[in-house]
Amino acid sequence: MGWIYLIIAGMTEIIWALGLKYSNGFTETIPSAITIVFITISFFLFSKSLATIPIGTAYAVFTGIGAAGTAIIGMIFLNEGTSIGKVFFLTLMILGIIGLKLVSSDEPKTETEAS
Repeated sequence: MGWIYLIIAGMTEIIWALGLKYSNGFTETIPSAITIVFITISFFLFSKSLATIPIGTAYAVFTGIGAAGTAIIGMIFLNEGTSIGKVFFLTLMILGIIGLKLVSSDEPKTETEAS
């Protein structure tokens, strides 16, 4: 369940990152409110994922999904420019996120492992 929380948290990070762009420094009411709601949802789900996923792995995946997703949306919908280099490194980032999932266990930590 932790990975589901983490993936959704990363996807909501994309929404609030875009919301920051449209809030104009939190001067636009609706985009600012949407941004704050999705920041709250994102961090809540991220924190729920930490019950089963180590913090280093979880944070790398969380920020990776958010960064890659935001960059991809920027290139496709916001005319932020695309290049072979950007596509290559975004692909590398996504492969890294998948790799972290493949090598991580989803088992809850015991008291002795947490110490």
